[in-house]
Amino acid sequence: MDTVHNPDRFMADFRQILSQGRKRIGILIGAGAPLSVRVDATGALSSSGSPLIPGVDQLTDLVVGTLTGAEATASAAIRAGLPGGGNIETILSKVRLLQNAIGTTPVNGLDSTGYAALGSNICSAIGAVVGAKLPAERCAYNEIVSWISGTQRPHAIEIFTTNYDLLVEEAFEAAKAPYFDGFTGGNAPFFDPVTVAGDDLPPRWSRLWKLHGSLGWKIEKDVVIRSGGLSSSELVYPDHLKYDLTQKQPYSALFERLKDFLLTPDTLLLTAGFSFRDAHICAVLDETLAMNSNSAVFAFQYQNLAEEQPACELALSHPNMSVYAADGAVISSVAGKWRPGDPPKNWAEIRKSFWGQRFGVGEPQFLLGDFTSFCRFCAMSHSADIAQSPPLPGSSATAALAAATAAIAAAIVA
Repeated sequence: MDTVHNPDRFMADFRQILSQGRKRIGILIGAGAPLSVRVDATGALSSSGSPLIPGVDQLTDLVVGTLTGAEATASAAIRAGLPGGGNIETILSKVRLLQNAIGTTPVNGLDSTGYAALGSNICSAIGAVVGAKLPAERCAYNEIVSWISGTQRPHAIEIFTTNYDLLVEEAFEAAKAPYFDGFTGGNAPFFDPVTVAGDDLPPRWSRLWKLHGSLGWKIEKDVVIRSGGLSSSELVYPDHLKYDLTQKQPYSALFERLKDFLLTPDTLLLTAGFSFRDAHICAVLDETLAMNSNSAVFAFQYQNLAEEQPACELALSHPNMSVYAADGAVISSVAGKWRPGDPPKNWAEIRKSFWGQRFGVGEPQFLLGDFTSFCRFCAMSHSADIAQSPPLPGSSATAALAAATAAIAAAIVA
């Protein structure tokens, strides 16, 4: 018999975790998050509009399209030699490899100095694209901040993100919700690894950790400062240098914070819009999940299980990691398709928040792999109707979480 998972069972208990505010929770936000926020030509929210920040393929075309002269010629030659034309990540990797290898010998019309300039211009073009602002209307980012700031908590929410944009910062500031991002000071805020490593701030101060750097970061007198602008000179791009760069400050302190978070007992990391294709982040998850059975990861993935192999491989190796994909899940290291049960009274409307047609077409599926749906689900966990919903047949908070991860079950019993 094929294994099946009932999404109602797990989402009922997940909502309880979100609404109680007692658990130590982190959120890992990846590049897929801003894809779910769509805007029209005026920047207003529109379900038929374009992503607030484009995906890697469109980003590649936009960035390459800004290049001219010898740089355009060199980038075209690089793309021609890459499988499928490559993307901005593989192009930038090739550019930096050539920058480090060729010296004064021209390749495709540029020498080492020329490729250094090409890499800088590519970075600037990427920064211009990812410097988008939040729409005037409330969107997913505002809703996730509403959930974060709407409950009194014993532990601060920690947001880890690989994105360089300032969308999370905008949402916190629009809500007048305090957060700490590792920088301190007023004139030229500097990165303070000592405070990052500690836990001295009040829980109402959320933590925001930019694992790959951010717009507005720059080096001044060998110190990383936050300029407050949209410059992109210190971003860590996903090329062959990424892993090495994460060993330097401030990246070493930020990755150590991720590791320490996952090694803390009774922690839950939620991932949204994250592809699990960043080897250095996956290495931290792999190590910490093995070391600490009292932590758990819930990965909310947009595609079907068959298309989410990097996440599934981790979950199949670690029973304290669960993958919730569109057509199925990996829970307690067991993969299975979704099969909703018969909903109890008042549950049908709640089910619509995580189960249904995507964009109004196709077969019903699990929706929380979409960042907008995930944020709405979190924000609505404060609803009185949800709090008063009866338990699902054969399920309790402890029992359902035991099926998802032993760590979460143990935490609730405790």
